[in-house]
Amino acid sequence: MFLKIASGNALLDIQEILKKVGLKQNMIVGDLGCGRSGYFTLQSAKMVGKDGTVYAVDILKPALQSVESKARMEKIFNIKTIQANLQNYNGTKIKDKELDVVLLINIVHQLKNSSILFKEANRILKKDGKALIVEWEQTEIPFGPKVEDRISIETVEKIAQENNFKKEKNFKAGNYHYGIIFKKG
Repeated sequence: MFLKIASGNALLDIQEILKKVGLKQNMIVGDLGCGRSGYFTLQSAKMVGKDGTVYAVDILKPALQSVESKARMEKIFNIKTIQANLQNYNGTKIKDKELDVVLLINIVHQLKNSSILFKEANRILKKDGKALIVEWEQTEIPFGPKVEDRISIETVEKIAQENNFKKEKNFKAGNYHYGIIFKKG
């Protein structure tokens, strides 16, 4: 008997989560730490349409190549990939105040200094732009990062507020994740 572990795509209803942040046609979105799967990147690209743009940002070139390949297979042509270290301010090289929405999906807990990530998100978001954070709940389950490596909702809120973000709402992002939407202050 095999234990089937659900993938990130099965754990989260990506389209529903993106609707909560108000993604729509013609928006410019940044998926910071998009990962090899690019689930949120690809769904965002479909939702913003051909006149919108999604920046897929990751430190690993193979992850970006994987996202590019999946986009080609799905005939999605509005994704721009950027190799960047999210631990560096201005590391994304995205212009100041360019984005409508920044996606930070299961990335905050991975960084040594999450404050730099929020500072970068603030820099690249337009006035009144939004940041969507999805992170693992701090509960013991047989998959995902170790509980001690996860970040609490309170810590995320504190870091965001220190970087000029105002919380709009919290929500349950799945059985094992929480979500928070912040507005640029």
